[in-house]
Amino acid sequence: MNVIDVYDIANSTWYRQSTSGEYPSLRVNPCAVAASAPDGSSTNIYVYGGQNLIPYGQQIQYDEMWILSVPSFKWLKVDTTGQSTPPARVGASCSIWDGQIVVIGGYTGPDLSCDNGFYVFSATDLKWQNNFNALSGGNIQNQQVSQQKDLIGLSGSYGYEVPGAVQSVIGGNSKGGATITAPVLAATQGPLATGKPITYTVTDSNGAVATQTGTVNTSSGNGKGKSGPNIAAIVAGVVAGFFAVLAAYLGFCAWVYRRQLALYKNHVAMSQRAAAGAPNEKSSFLPSSTEGSSARNGKGSINDQSSGIGAAMSRLTATNSNGHDSNAPPLPTGVWPPVGGNSTANSSNEDLMMGQEPSFVGVLLNPRRSLRVINRD
Repeated sequence: MNVIDVYDIANSTWYRQSTSGEYPSLRVNPCAVAASAPDGSSTNIYVYGGQNLIPYGQQIQYDEMWILSVPSFKWLKVDTTGQSTPPARVGASCSIWDGQIVVIGGYTGPDLSCDNGFYVFSATDLKWQNNFNALSGGNIQNQQVSQQKDLIGLSGSYGYEVPGAVQSVIGGNSKGGATITAPVLAATQGPLATGKPITYTVTDSNGAVATQTGTVNTSSGNGKGKSGPNIAAIVAGVVAGFFAVLAAYLGFCAWVYRRQLALYKNHVAMSQRAAAGAPNEKSSFLPSSTEGSSARNGKGSINDQSSGIGAAMSRLTATNSNGHDSNAPPLPTGVWPPVGGNSTANSSNEDLMMGQEPSFVGVLLNPRRSLRVINRD
């Protein structure tokens, strides 16, 4: 019984919820009732009796009373040591009224067979008692006073107060105020994972507020209820987001660096082939002039070829501050050269022509410049 099947009435859906604390051994046909704290912050389910099914032929009946507190889903075994308890039984019927559990019938074993008597258990005092104490003042549904204006308030809970043993597990006081208002073992689905218990404000006879509901903390026991914003989760999310952005940026820079490095190697290879006199080779470094004609005709010396490359590079790098060739003819009257724009790309292109291999650090510091070189090529 460490995992409870829960039925979501609103959505007609079954799901499972893990419990915490010592829990009852596997058993069949116990009886159960539920009582609501005056402020509705907890609903305590009382489970009595039942029997085991295995091993076969050795079935025994139980006289234990257990409490499952919801929504914390924490189990608590009631200590009835020294009390006059009814015989252990299975298949009994249980009802609750005025905060008292009435147990009727049930199979008690081969010696007594069926017990026709009834027994009363105080859900508040956690004691078996000799008689039923009827209370006055309850409405027709026997709801808690604070819940009588709400049709969905749990019936049979009039006069019920949260036992001290339950308070020690879920926090709060006899009127409610539970500090664990969510499953200790986090709910994975259903309304317990997304909702909150319906709570009510309880006032004393003099009008003073007895409980302040809706406040949740995790100071009680080893509870793990919610307590407002989870600072640790927020910090973890921010750190994870930062590293995700950093990883994306590094990946982008790595891609730009690889493209720029490939471009550099390609230009170097083209220059080497052009200098070696490769036929029909078009170099982006060498202009179509006579400076490299001897190399292309195969008649010039190596010095001639080097002179051709050097002249080409000098021509390409001899630019004014606006990025234009200083040896180029003047522009027509009224036509102004473009200002800026390609100066960064030109500078990077010059780095390539001067034999400066691009570095990953340079890309990190100025990825925009490297990206312009890639896009211009």
